[in-house]
Amino acid sequence: MNRRHVAEAAGSLGLGAWAAFGVLTMVVAGRNGAPLFLDHGLLSWSVGHRPPPAVAAARGLTATGTGLIPYVLVLLAGLLVGGTRAQRLTAALLGGACLATGQAVRYGVMELVARVRPPEPDWRTHASNWSYPSGHTTTAALTAGLVILAIWIRAPRGRTVFCLAVACWGAGVGLTRIYLGVHWSTDVLGGWLFASGWLGLCLCAAAWWLPSGCVTGPPRARAGDRTDAAGEPV
Repeated sequence: MNRRHVAEAAGSLGLGAWAAFGVLTMVVAGRNGAPLFLDHGLLSWSVGHRPPPAVAAARGLTATGTGLIPYVLVLLAGLLVGGTRAQRLTAALLGGACLATGQAVRYGVMELVARVRPPEPDWRTHASNWSYPSGHTTTAALTAGLVILAIWIRAPRGRTVFCLAVACWGAGVGLTRIYLGVHWSTDVLGGWLFASGWLGLCLCAAAWWLPSGCVTGPPRARAGDRTDAAGEPV
């Protein structure tokens, strides 16, 4: 798959996710932040199923979705992708920029929608600011997407298992926000859609405009390798 195909696929994914996010955001804003869909039902289930060990595990997992940990993971992903020192630095900077700018845009949406969180007596962890879209969910999903991309590019064997593990972590952080009572389920859904859209658009832009070899370098041809119509390895 050449750069044009990557850009088209990523752009389509990004636009589709952003369209769904836009619809959900308009519904949430149109109802003045009132709970939607299964919001009440999932919160009620969470409140009724909270043994202390599960709450402790959820708190530990949710703590990995914010602060320094996501940026460290993205930095390591950049170091994994690059083939040279310059490429590793470039990949790490681009990944960090994607995560930081995504968080900034998400924060702007959160301030505009200004959705109130679930009732505070149901909380089992600290939370602040508005509720939609979930910040922990968005950050973890963006981080997971960037790490999965790095693994898929560089891991020679067993990459499917590693990618699934990272995806489960990213999704798990979002689910803990519902379980701990600090977000409605549609806050988490909005975070996933936002992250998918942002990753798709960032990958599309990188595929279109980054110079060839800026991050991973041109692959060396091997005997028997096939090339596409543009002369790039398949």
